[in-house]
Amino acid sequence: MSDMPLSMNVLELRKLRRILDKVNNHAGKMRKLSDGKLKDKTLLFKKMLKKGVSLDDLLPEAFAVVREADRRVLGMFPFDTQVLGGIVLHQGNVAEMKTGEGKTLSATMPLYLNALTGESTLLVTTNEYLALRDAREMGRVYRWLGLTVASGVTENPNIELKPEDKKKIYASDIVYTTNSAVGFDYLLDNLADSETEKYMRPFGYVIVDEADAVLLDSAQMPLIISGAPRVQSNMYKLANDFILLLTENVEYRLDEEKKNVWLTQVGVDEAERYFSLKNLYDGTHTELVRQLELGLRAHTLFENGKNYVVEKGEVKLLDDQNGRVLEMTKLQSGQHQALEARENVELTPDMRAMTSITYQNLFRMFKKIGGMTGTAKTAEDEFIETYYMKVVQIPTNKPIIRKDFPDEIYTTLPEKLLASMKLVRQLHKKGQPILLVTASVEISEIYSELLLHEQIPHNVLNAYNAAKEAEIIIEAGQKDHVTVATSMAGRGTDIKLGKGVAELGGLAVIGTEKMANERIELQLRGRSGRQGDPGMSKFFVSFEDELVIKYGARWMHTFYEKRKNSSFDKPKKLTSFRVRKAIRGAQKYSDSSGVQQRKSTLEFDESVRVQRELVYKQRNDLIEQTGEFSYDIDQLFEKYIDEFIQRNNTLTALKVARFVFDNLSYKYSGLPAETDCSDSKKIRILLLEICRKELNEKKKTLTDNEEISKFYRLSLLKAIDDCWIEEVDNLQQLRTVVSSRQYAQRNPIFEYHREAARSFKKMKKNVQKQAVQNLLLSTVLENEDGPRSIYFS
Repeated sequence: MSDMPLSMNVLELRKLRRILDKVNNHAGKMRKLSDGKLKDKTLLFKKMLKKGVSLDDLLPEAFAVVREADRRVLGMFPFDTQVLGGIVLHQGNVAEMKTGEGKTLSATMPLYLNALTGESTLLVTTNEYLALRDAREMGRVYRWLGLTVASGVTENPNIELKPEDKKKIYASDIVYTTNSAVGFDYLLDNLADSETEKYMRPFGYVIVDEADAVLLDSAQMPLIISGAPRVQSNMYKLANDFILLLTENVEYRLDEEKKNVWLTQVGVDEAERYFSLKNLYDGTHTELVRQLELGLRAHTLFENGKNYVVEKGEVKLLDDQNGRVLEMTKLQSGQHQALEARENVELTPDMRAMTSITYQNLFRMFKKIGGMTGTAKTAEDEFIETYYMKVVQIPTNKPIIRKDFPDEIYTTLPEKLLASMKLVRQLHKKGQPILLVTASVEISEIYSELLLHEQIPHNVLNAYNAAKEAEIIIEAGQKDHVTVATSMAGRGTDIKLGKGVAELGGLAVIGTEKMANERIELQLRGRSGRQGDPGMSKFFVSFEDELVIKYGARWMHTFYEKRKNSSFDKPKKLTSFRVRKAIRGAQKYSDSSGVQQRKSTLEFDESVRVQRELVYKQRNDLIEQTGEFSYDIDQLFEKYIDEFIQRNNTLTALKVARFVFDNLSYKYSGLPAETDCSDSKKIRILLLEICRKELNEKKKTLTDNEEISKFYRLSLLKAIDDCWIEEVDNLQQLRTVVSSRQYAQRNPIFEYHREAARSFKKMKKNVQKQAVQNLLLSTVLENEDGPRSIYFS
């Protein structure tokens, strides 16, 4: 069974090589063409597509054109292996290409081919530096061939792009951007209240660089746009002060694997004494209970230097996979404020979630996705299940000669530190460059202190100095250089060897602990040995590594307790097969846990996806309307009034008056004296007359049909947006609530979907109510120097 993927890959490569042969057959012809004639091919291809020729039929010649353009413009002629990668990307699959194999150049061919259709064509990468670099360098090729290119991110993060700027960017034939930029732009585009403020085209083709990082590892944290702040609780600091007094396994218990923490009975008693309460859980102290839970989570489930950093008085979240700062991202439901209270920094407002989306559902909206990465084969099943993409391993242009040494395993952290530093001293003594990779900012700082103690000069690359990433990476492959880095150095970094380094053995990658999954580890090893360069990699592991603590077998914890107090002066290496097997098992368990969490995220997000698509479709239908407004306003009034009458079996003059003042008109003077309130038909007619009269008065203040249509559109859009913001925020809160229902033997996903359906039903009624109120209770004022202003109550 283990040979099956390999044989399948061989069959796939045979098919690809047949296409490659066709591309190579065009190479000679393209080389003979003048610059002008080569450029003319773009116009010819577009005409052929209009006549019905398929992209697959165009591929051999179009790839040959780009290949030749790459040679003339960049001075680089793509290897056969790079063309194979480009074919895989065009076919909507994942190309697994090792570090240094030129993924960036491979992408130029499928991007050009798919951009010829005139549909949206994007390349999404993991950070702004790479997006800007590739748009600038590769953009020269596309422009030379007559296509337009833009970058979806700016060099200066303080520059805020306006809708008209973004419209120009996304109107370009090819756009280089980041996963977060395209996600937030999509959400913001669907908050626009007019056609002029919308800027995105329908999603066509996308290539995702570092596909496993973006499509899998980042898929658990949804992108959320926050808006109106909630009323801020004044209990964050109070709860934090109380939490500081508690002891684990006495006042509270912690389940790190399930990321859950709770007060024991002793803890509850202590809380009641501290806050002078008779019963903490009598239902009148819900906000305090919530704050205690948030405080407990902040102190036990989040670690400074690993999950977040404090920079310039701000708590900034870190990406679990690569250690980079997650810009513009905060924890929801008050958890971020609890972290701020823990770190004693100024509390930021707790904002409502206005709209959200996961990367899984974002990228599944594209017509076709191609992915490229150095590590994906181990996750092929998940790619197929989630994105319907196969993973094809592309052979390297030159054989890999890097030496990957077996892990060195120790019982304790101090033993591991001593052993790894011994290797660092040996390698540094002969001048070999070293990339020392840690799993957290905190550990990177510890190694930096150890190196300073040894008087070894070095650079540190972590979340605190990511701005210097490019300069640090350039120096990392030079003789005598030592670079301490978090796993942010594991992706998108191309470390080139300096003069004389190959003779010393190339770059040495030293991992300081076992990573959460095999893919991250392979990415780190792949920083060395690019394009046939020499190199080496070795990982050091201890029983105190987080992976072992969280996912190791029970006997490992017993083994550690017996050996943890042994002498650290002479680290004792563990070599037994049982230990190595257990470490591998812990990594597999961690990886499968990640897969399960991503599946759960996708399942939870299904309700939001369905609701989001319905809401966005309704918004877009309203925004895209031209000419006379086609929505049946009268039917809206009738339905709303009918529901009011059905809810009230016994109508009275007071109930009717209250309904009118709250929903229809502020000018109501009461029912005619002879009106029989028990006659619901007459009441219905009277209420409809009030609606029509109020609306007609509004229409008289508006000059023409265009202004009337705009008024209708804004009234309905505001109703949809206000209610959708409440709904998204409610669903975010709901996810937190239902997760605890598993302890009552109930399926949290089923519970979530059931509650979400009820919530959406309620939201639709609220939209109807608010639309009526916006149409009838709003105020239209004429401005002397501009268009009329509309004020909604």
